[in-house]
Amino acid sequence: MTTSHNNSRLHRKRRIRARVSGTPMRPRLAVYRSLQACYAQLIDDVAGVTLASAREKELSGDAAKGTKTERAAQVGQLIAKKAKEKNITTVVFDRGGYRYHGRVQALAEGAREGGLEF
Repeated sequence: MTTSHNNSRLHRKRRIRARVSGTPMRPRLAVYRSLQACYAQLIDDVAGVTLASAREKELSGDAAKGTKTERAAQVGQLIAKKAKEKNITTVVFDRGGYRYHGRVQALAEGAREGGLEF
């Protein structure tokens, strides 16, 4: 039986989630990457609540233009801004089974530029 690329990613995601968990003081920064856009969420796994979220549709002006990688970096900066509003400075990064490369890496670096530590 052959496995699809997405099934392999979901297997990697479950393996990562077995080790990574978010708390109220240090939430999990979860990344989802579709073909068109990137999404980021800050999740408190203890309470099972999403504390903040950011997506490309929230970008405006020149930030909404550019390559997918540039937009992903802007999403990272946006989630960092929302985290600071809620007094969150440190997070646990959850790459969601994707390689730490390209848009996922750009989102992480954008969040670091915005002031998040992980």
